[in-house]
Amino acid sequence: MTVYRFSDNQLKFSDFGQPVGMRMSPDNRWVKKAELIPWDEIEKRYAKLFRNRKGNVAKSLRLALGALIIQTEYGYSDEETVLQIQETAYLQFFCGYTEYDDSKPPFDPSLMVYFRKRLTPEIIGEINELIIAKASDTEQKPSANTDEDKSSKDNHEPPLPPNSGTLIVDATCAPSDIRYPQDTSLLNEGREKLEKIIDELYDPVFGVKPRTYRRKAHKDYLKIARKKRKSAKDIRKATGKQLRYMERNFGHIDRMLEQGRTLPSKLSEQLDVLKKLYDQQLTMYQNGNHQIADRIVSISQPWLRPIVRGKTKAPVEFGAKLDISIAGGFVRLERQSFDAYNEAEFLQDVIEHYRERTGAYPERVLADKIYRNRKNLSFCKEHGIRLSGPALGRPPKNVVTDKKQEYRDNCDRVEVERAFSHAKSKFGLGLIRTRLKETSQSVVALSILALNLARICCAFLHFLYVLLFIPFDFECSEKLAFVQ
Repeated sequence: MTVYRFSDNQLKFSDFGQPVGMRMSPDNRWVKKAELIPWDEIEKRYAKLFRNRKGNVAKSLRLALGALIIQTEYGYSDEETVLQIQETAYLQFFCGYTEYDDSKPPFDPSLMVYFRKRLTPEIIGEINELIIAKASDTEQKPSANTDEDKSSKDNHEPPLPPNSGTLIVDATCAPSDIRYPQDTSLLNEGREKLEKIIDELYDPVFGVKPRTYRRKAHKDYLKIARKKRKSAKDIRKATGKQLRYMERNFGHIDRMLEQGRTLPSKLSEQLDVLKKLYDQQLTMYQNGNHQIADRIVSISQPWLRPIVRGKTKAPVEFGAKLDISIAGGFVRLERQSFDAYNEAEFLQDVIEHYRERTGAYPERVLADKIYRNRKNLSFCKEHGIRLSGPALGRPPKNVVTDKKQEYRDNCDRVEVERAFSHAKSKFGLGLIRTRLKETSQSVVALSILALNLARICCAFLHFLYVLLFIPFDFECSEKLAFVQ
């Protein structure tokens, strides 16, 4: 199999060795997407991440990034992604092959996890900026300024240009694929894992194996799990039983560790998570409430937190909370965190990022009411930015509001909701299936990158349609300006 290696010239479609008996079209969407991505510049910056020091043949960055984009586009599993690349000529060209070859898979499916770990959200964000810069025909600004640049800016600071453009901001949650957390089910799962730790630590040399009453504990859990209608008294009784079983198991484990037995690092980390889970559940059980800071909702993914969204379909979601901004039709991931936060606290940072990219503050910012606090309003007023929405407090008398402007802002802000809907339904943001913290964050960033790539590709195809099938006139020139 011949795989594309980095060179000064980007691989062209005319140089690709097509399969025998098949005539590939240069207008295919994957061919167009490959032309829209600045592979050379991306390879120069990040190819060193994929240098293999163990003697095996290293995979190219284009193959790694291309495979992740294909997986994000179709929602394939790791195994299916590898098979689709092996069987499809267009996907092989997109991943940097010099010729079609279906004799063997391009790589082992387990390497997809390695790709997601290496391509961090920060790196994917920089790649997203490179793609946007190429699509916008603008020069990419350096990500970090040197001390000389900073000193020159301090000594000769030019006046800021007038405000221009529109910035749209909003936040959402990318839910992870976990079972809905219930106290009894979490405690039962924790108890079973403690029993496995006891089995790991047990050695016949030290005498009789400690009794865990695992069969009785499992029957007690099934009594509450199989009930169709569970009263608060039944749930509290079952929770208390599971807590006592866990307390007994923790005592056995502590005594076995005191005797000199050790646990592998993975089980030791799991034991710490189980202790934290037990402490949280015991505190809530004793206080008679269901709220506690940094509540664990998944033992396998203890970094997940409840994110209260207030939506009718899902008032509480469990996953990463993220902020995005839209400017010029392109989406950027501004922030993501597994902890709940108030998105209004970071609006000023998003506006400053816009100024760093464009050199000017936006003319208007379209956002939800939650962003309209006194701090943000004073900041926008200071820099001549109009923050959409009604004023704080009671509306004053004899003041006529601009209904047309308010309606226009509401219509334009729909773009961010459309971006969320598209990313969740098409590009995997609606359900994150990865199991590691760092790979889950990379999947979120990849969804935003794939969303921009699809938008650029659609705009390019629309441009060709207008150019070929619509007579050029003044109305056509306005349509061309829209897609540029």
